[in-house]
Amino acid sequence: MRNLYVIINPQAKNGYSKKVWLDVEKELQSRQIPYTAFNTEYPGHATELARSICKETKHEDKVVIVVIGGDGTLHEVINGTVGAKNVSVGFIPGGSGNDFSRGYGIPKNHLSALNLLLKQIDLQPILVDVGEIVHSEEKTTYFVNNMGAGFDALITKEANHSKLKKVMNRFSLGNLIYAYFVLKKLFTFKRTVVNMTIDGKKYKFEQTWFVTVSNQPYYGGGMKISPKASVRDGLLNVTVVQNLSRMKFLFVFITVFWGGHERMKEVKNFLGKEILIESKDPLFVHADGEFIGETPVSIQACPQVLPLVTREIDK
Repeated sequence: MRNLYVIINPQAKNGYSKKVWLDVEKELQSRQIPYTAFNTEYPGHATELARSICKETKHEDKVVIVVIGGDGTLHEVINGTVGAKNVSVGFIPGGSGNDFSRGYGIPKNHLSALNLLLKQIDLQPILVDVGEIVHSEEKTTYFVNNMGAGFDALITKEANHSKLKKVMNRFSLGNLIYAYFVLKKLFTFKRTVVNMTIDGKKYKFEQTWFVTVSNQPYYGGGMKISPKASVRDGLLNVTVVQNLSRMKFLFVFITVFWGGHERMKEVKNFLGKEILIESKDPLFVHADGEFIGETPVSIQACPQVLPLVTREIDK
């Protein structure tokens, strides 16, 4: 058995992850599996805890950090572990979106996710890709799901700071908060010109709503923004939505849940390893649903650098 550390965000989904941890802890104790657990106390704390664990265990061969929370908590942990070759990451969903679970083959039910993790924990971890973003003041941020610039980042920022999200989470309706802010911001969002460079080739997009760069298919709590994205192909999938009226954009937003948007002429798709996003007017930027700043940003694929404890993932 590898050395097991657990990082819990007790605030995820209005405290639901705390209940998840109680079930997981009971199961670990019943199986007499030793572990060390930490609760996060503030934004960014999971990154600090992960870095501390990596530093203290750098001479140990087999270490697993299990994340219990939402995609935001996992995002923080990944940003604390990338580059630590002896540390693998496992995930037990306790948040409201759980896009990581959808894209990486992890059961939604927390006890099923735990059982999968314990079955795989002594096997060779699965190496998956991550994306690296260089943004304001040369700061580097990694993402495991996707990043975006424009309207989706605006919605993410508004939703994550909304008191309404907490209310909706109490009734397991947290994902609807994004739909609410889409409707609220739809008629005031200022579209702009976006210039992109993808693996050395330059593109210009007029009246751009947003750009997403995806490592796996899902974002925004189940929307299939990039159906063909793979976490093991060493590439990033780029989606650009432009030149749409506001009402047609609303229709496109609805079709994203099953990937129907890809058939529309105003939606452009690309593959690349190195991407530069610049815009005439600054656009908000998110990484894994966490606001990180504004354009310009440069992104590159980092192939198979994240050791993940899960079932085999197809390329």
